[in-house]
Amino acid sequence: MANPPFPAESGPLTLPGPAGTLEAHVEWPEDGVAALPLTAIVCHPLPTEGGTMHNKVVVMLARSLRELGAVTVRFNFRGTGGSVGHFDHGEGEADDLRAVATWVREQRPGNALWLAGFSFGSYVALRTSNDIKPDALITVAPPVGRWDFDKIVPPACPWLVIQGEEDEIVDPQAVYDWIDELKDPPELIRMPETSHFFHRKLMDLRGAVKHAMKAFLPAA
Repeated sequence: MANPPFPAESGPLTLPGPAGTLEAHVEWPEDGVAALPLTAIVCHPLPTEGGTMHNKVVVMLARSLRELGAVTVRFNFRGTGGSVGHFDHGEGEADDLRAVATWVREQRPGNALWLAGFSFGSYVALRTSNDIKPDALITVAPPVGRWDFDKIVPPACPWLVIQGEEDEIVDPQAVYDWIDELKDPPELIRMPETSHFFHRKLMDLRGAVKHAMKAFLPAA
């Protein structure tokens, strides 16, 4: 399958991936928001626990970025939804993300590229960041302690971490301790009274992302 052109309108599409086709969805900013030369790829949480590109945190994260002027790309990792393949414990999923990022860069040369992810998706975004070299990185509830973060090298770009302080799946203190050990730590936003899936806190997440990332937007 040949790489398709980048769509000029919002909608679903199918991309070639390392293990077979990948189900994806491109969304442009709503009317009234000028599209910037910026594409953001947003990665979803753990497929084996029901995570898909339609997860409400992923959807809100993408919406927040579109409200800043980004064009967003959500996609399902291999074996999820309409994507071909089988779960590969982060290895194959990292290859899937690299393939999507390569397509974006081929189709939108000159655009800034941001990576974002929620939970397992943030782990995949982090572990590929030194290969992909994004212009900015957003990791929401990075699953420190659940996946191997020992070999993660912090990206050489603006990096935001958002962590709920009442996360019942990812240990917030493990995230804070990991960040404290980094030579070049990210900006950290701690969200009080916030669970892993941001129940009743999605609008707060939206505001946090927009406030923190607006300083790094490329010029129109």
